[in-house]
Amino acid sequence: MKEEEVNRCQIQEWYPRFKSDSIKTMIHELPESFIEYLIDDHGPFLLPLSIDDNDALPNRIHKPEEEEDFEVSEGSEDESEQPSPPPSFPELEMKIKESIEALGGSIFPKLNWSAPKDAAWISSTGNLCCNSFSEVAILLRASDSLVHDLCHVYDSCSDKTVSRPPKFFLALRKWYSSLRPEMEFRCFVRNGILVGISQREVTGFYPALVEKKDELITIIQRFFIYKVKGNFESESYTFDIYVTNDDRVKLLDFNPWGAFTLPLLFTWEELEVSSNEEGDCLEFRLVESQCGVRPGLKTAVPYDYLDTSPGSGWDEFLKKADEELGQQIRSPQAGA
Repeated sequence: MKEEEVNRCQIQEWYPRFKSDSIKTMIHELPESFIEYLIDDHGPFLLPLSIDDNDALPNRIHKPEEEEDFEVSEGSEDESEQPSPPPSFPELEMKIKESIEALGGSIFPKLNWSAPKDAAWISSTGNLCCNSFSEVAILLRASDSLVHDLCHVYDSCSDKTVSRPPKFFLALRKWYSSLRPEMEFRCFVRNGILVGISQREVTGFYPALVEKKDELITIIQRFFIYKVKGNFESESYTFDIYVTNDDRVKLLDFNPWGAFTLPLLFTWEELEVSSNEEGDCLEFRLVESQCGVRPGLKTAVPYDYLDTSPGSGWDEFLKKADEELGQQIRSPQAGA
């Protein structure tokens, strides 16, 4: 794998060319100070100080009545132990707020290559849907997988010369609550030939997919031939798609062949062998029974890592999560 092959898969590189066949997205260059905030693993987990009083997750609620009993006089020994103020990114926050509004009020974020899927546990809704700058920041800051984008994306390159790209970008993608995870697929292209298609969501069994398998192969092959082939410069790569209820295809992402890209229901060895075979070598793999399910890793909240004291941003976040749960329980559809 070459550096240029990895670079082509950055969303700010491919999205402008495939915009008409993808999800509506707005992309912003990130300031280096925000990158430093994301990779800083020293000290407490602080949310950026928001310039918007209506933001959902304040870093810490200001309550003067709680501060009267604790004053540090000048020269006190405790002065050096005072926590540093939370960071603030007002220009970036304003751009993100405007983009969220332009995209309908709800988005999901990703950096150059990756989305913070491993941090979904920290959201009150259990997914990547964000409605504010603070919700975006908390997902990015809590994600371990984004460290790959920030520090290790070129580690598997045979011609590695740098450890990170010169610039990082934040892509805000329109959130569709109606999307069905079973209709997302990863396609594997080897030497310009589509050799494999895998169900992307492999932690569940969906009988309707099995019934529609032949139809889906035709739909995906057609999309590859007319929309992707010849328009993406690499010879070997993967691309993720979503098939809508009316059989339209939306391009979601590109990833390099091999290395850190998950082969899902295949192995890379199987895909390599398939690409060397003559004739029609395309194979479409689905979870075809409950026994074929591949459970994903379940991430628990590192509860002892959080400041949950009254008035903290985390305290407010947990209250919001409890309210969300209560609404779901009280919903008339809850017992359906």
